Amino acid sequence: MRDDLKRHAEEDEPQKGVGVERLRSAWGRRKWLAVLVFVVPFVAAVSLIFSLPTFYRSTALVLVDRQQVPEAFVHPTVTSELETRLNTISQEILSRSRLEALVTRFGLYPGLRKQGQNEEIVERMRKDIKLELRTTDTKGRPSATIAFALSYRGPDPQTVALVTNTLASFYIEENLKVRERQATGTAEFLKVQLAQTRKRLDELEARVSEFRKRYLGELPQQMQANMATLESLNTQLRVTSDNQMRAAERRDSLSALLAEAASSPQACGGPAGGPAAAEPRAMRLARLRQELASALSRYTEQHPTVVRLKAEITATEREPAEPAGGTQGAAAGLSNPYVFRLRETFSAAESEAKVLKVEEQRLRGAIAAYQARLENTPKREQEYQEVSRDYESTKQLYESLGKRHEEAQLAESMEQRQKGEQFRILEPAIPSQIPAAPNRLKLFIVSLVLSLGLAGGALMVAEMLDTSFHSVNELREFSIVPVLVSIPRIVTDADRQRQQQRFRVVAVGTLLGLVLIVGVSYFIAHGNEQLVQFLARDGS
Repeated sequence: MRDDLKRHAEEDEPQKGVGVERLRSAWGRRKWLAVLVFVVPFVAAVSLIFSLPTFYRSTALVLVDRQQVPEAFVHPTVTSELETRLNTISQEILSRSRLEALVTRFGLYPGLRKQGQNEEIVERMRKDIKLELRTTDTKGRPSATIAFALSYRGPDPQTVALVTNTLASFYIEENLKVRERQATGTAEFLKVQLAQTRKRLDELEARVSEFRKRYLGELPQQMQANMATLESLNTQLRVTSDNQMRAAERRDSLSALLAEAASSPQACGGPAGGPAAAEPRAMRLARLRQELASALSRYTEQHPTVVRLKAEITATEREPAEPAGGTQGAAAGLSNPYVFRLRETFSAAESEAKVLKVEEQRLRGAIAAYQARLENTPKREQEYQEVSRDYESTKQLYESLGKRHEEAQLAESMEQRQKGEQFRILEPAIPSQIPAAPNRLKLFIVSLVLSLGLAGGALMVAEMLDTSFHSVNELREFSIVPVLVSIPRIVTDADRQRQQQRFRVVAVGTLLGLVLIVGVSYFIAHGNEQLVQFLARDGS
């Protein structure tokens, strides 16, 4: 195995030696061609690179300050995402009117302004302005924008820094305007909605109030009270009926007593066992007072029975006292008062019966009215639900709008006092001393590599197109006929002079060509900002 490796190494070494020898011989024959092909594009590229205008970029860092008042106390009305709001503000700031004002203010793009290409100036400035968001990454949470970098590119470092700071101030002012405008618009919108809802609520409230007045007593919320009142009226009706029965019995009894007293021969002076002696004055007073106490336990002071009993007691107390004489004198003294009291009591009983009759009719009418109310309650309940449904929903909407309007007013006040989310310049733009474009080192390296490639390619193509033999070995490799002799090239003095003259002419022509190339490259690249833009597309 070692012998095989040695044999392969010995075979590779002659092959490498032959290849190197061929390259040397080709370089010796074609070196001026390779040098010319290398120098022409390289000089043109270098002249072009160093003739291009230089652009500088200044950057301002703007910090996003969150709302200073906690959201638990004041809810912001500006709920759009910061990125969305930045895009909106960018569209406003990068509008044609804003950019044209900046171009006029700072005298930007004088070449394009002379040509009157306003649209191209606006598009060019939009490309020179760059906005980069700075976000923070938190595990388990979406990234949040905490700042953004705003930069501008131009040929003058001082002007570029001024333009950048001006653009940053535009972003700060426009953000305040956008937030205040949104907060004010939200408050105004809620105010209008609140007024319209209030008007609608008043109309519905009037309808509900009219409905309540029209069907007072038949409303569903009055059903329990109506049932209780109906039960109380039925109880009173039963009591009144009982009182009527007792009053009728008393009236019949008094009527019989009056008839007996009128037909009795001792009406004007009967014996001691007559009606006058049946119930003495003291016993009647005791009986009436007992009945009054019983009536007061069931009725009020204004009840007819109570009024009647009080009247009877008063009349009995006004009667003269019974004499202490014999039985005939007492009977004779009580005869006329007895009849008088019977008649008075009978009249009171009749009055009580009439009052109780009227009271019964009133109670029956009230019972019928309350029964009608209870029968109409389901119908009124359905109608009331239809009327009050819109009222309740509108009332809830009005309360919700009122609360939101108060919150919107607080948010508007917060934005007017500049306590909401704000932009603050953390690092203002300063004039840069390092060019942003073009990247001359990178372009120089690329030009050198491409020129060397062109020179090597030209050398290879020339060798491939040349079919002549340049050495005895090439001839021996090409033909099987042995080479007997090799005659070297004979160069005379005349050949040397002609060669020197040809070299001088070629050198002068090459020099003039290079000067022309340098001039053309300078003419093309000097002040050519579009070419810089094209070469800086990769961000160099």
